Amino acid sequence: MSFRIGLTGLNAAQQDLEIVSNNIANSNTIGFKGSRAEFSDVYASSIGGGNGQVAGVEVASISQQFSQGNITSTENALDMAVNGQGFFVVNDNGQMNYTRAGFFQLDANNNVVNNKGLRLQGYSADASGNVLAGTQTDLKINQTSIPAQATTDVVTLANLDAITALDRKPATATDRNIH
Repeated sequence: MSFRIGLTGLNAAQQDLEIVSNNIANSNTIGFKGSRAEFSDVYASSIGGGNGQVAGVEVASISQQFSQGNITSTENALDMAVNGQGFFVVNDNGQMNYTRAGFFQLDANNNVVNNKGLRLQGYSADASGNVLAGTQTDLKINQTSIPAQATTDVVTLANLDAITALDRKPATATDRNIH
């Protein structure tokens, strides 16, 4: 029995080392979240009810650690990041999946997709930009040309120095070419 207790400890330690090495190997991967082994006791039992002696240890579960990582700027205008807790929702042919990796691009139909081709989900908006509550839909970016419109009005605000830089005397309207 004591040999098996020691063997369960070695097996649990091996699983823990695998988790730690996976964390180290992927530490610079964008969107990667580390994992943690959670251990529990294994109790011996016998057919007659047992005496509840500890018979070893096992990895009960492997939990994800969702701490905030660094947010790094990229040169892709569609790349996004989640600041804090939360996920991007992506559609995989009707099945909703969740990810924290924010690498996005446009597909042939102007859908915003990740590097696996899964379509980013969000709420649609009307022509005025008001978000429509309801079910989520595939996010698309309309790339049609917007017709040019001439500027009709320009407003400028300025603060002019009352003293000229050369002789430090109060400026007049002719000094500033103001009429």
